Amino acid sequence: MALSRSRRDAGMNYWPGFVDALSTLVLSVIFLLTVFMVVQFYLSQEVAGKDTALARLNAQIARLSQLLSLEQTGKSSLEDEVSKLRASLNSAETERDRLRDATTASQNAAASNQGETTRLGSQLDLAKEATARALAQIENLNQQIAALRRQMAALEDALGASEQKEKDSQLRIADLGQRLNVALAQRVQELSRYRSDFFGKLRDILGNRPDILVVGDRFVFQSEILFDSGVAVLRPEGRAELDQLAAAVLDLEKQIPSDINWVLRVDGHTDSRPLGPASPYKSNWELSAARAISVVQYLVSKGVSPQHLVAAGFGEFQPIDPGTTDDAYGRNRRIELKLTER
Repeated sequence: MALSRSRRDAGMNYWPGFVDALSTLVLSVIFLLTVFMVVQFYLSQEVAGKDTALARLNAQIARLSQLLSLEQTGKSSLEDEVSKLRASLNSAETERDRLRDATTASQNAAASNQGETTRLGSQLDLAKEATARALAQIENLNQQIAALRRQMAALEDALGASEQKEKDSQLRIADLGQRLNVALAQRVQELSRYRSDFFGKLRDILGNRPDILVVGDRFVFQSEILFDSGVAVLRPEGRAELDQLAAAVLDLEKQIPSDINWVLRVDGHTDSRPLGPASPYKSNWELSAARAISVVQYLVSKGVSPQHLVAAGFGEFQPIDPGTTDDAYGRNRRIELKLTER
């Protein structure tokens, strides 16, 4: 009996060790589950932080796209940079989705098999490395965005300076144009005053003769006063008339200031009847021009400056009387004098 009790006592001594081993195993499992939950919590925080960073990046890219649409200069290069940023963003989003899928798979594997804790730890390390790479890419993108913003600010400053320079140029042009118009108006007024004085002197010199008329701003000499029919050689009577005209022009040259560019234009006109076959001139146009040149040459011979004389021939194409009578023809055959600007 003593031997039987001794054997029972020896058999009951195994249970405390078994209980201790089982407790140790349970504590180990609880510890592994706790580590897994902590790792899962930090991994979720990393993914959530990445989502926030990506959301900020999307907002920055949207604002950058709005700024880029306002800038036409350098648009193509900026669009290339934005495309690169979007490609990097898509890559980061793909990496985020992969990490999220890996996390989900890890959670499912942990729920079904606690032995996957070691593999999950490896995946967590890979996820951390991928997250670090993604954060580095995000930092690089932020630097690129900051550089693009600086470039856009420089472009805006250059554009503003160019617009201001253009406005200043337009103001200067407008001011110069106004001053030029005022100066021209003053010159026209001065020339008009001298023209009035000149015509007044011619009226006093030539008197009220019916063959010398004032038509608008022109003195009109009938050709018969200066030339015989069909020729451009001055008559003696015509030379006497031009002597008085030359004296008036010489006096005018002394009065008008040298900074006013003026000329006395001598226009030759004929009637519409054709010249005879014996005429040395091919047309009335040549005859009118030759007569105007004869008058100018005679005035130059009397001391008038050639710089203040212009000869022009109009032929029969500028009549003052459209009639076909002898009187109408006589009025159209004329020499006109006009004081004007050069």
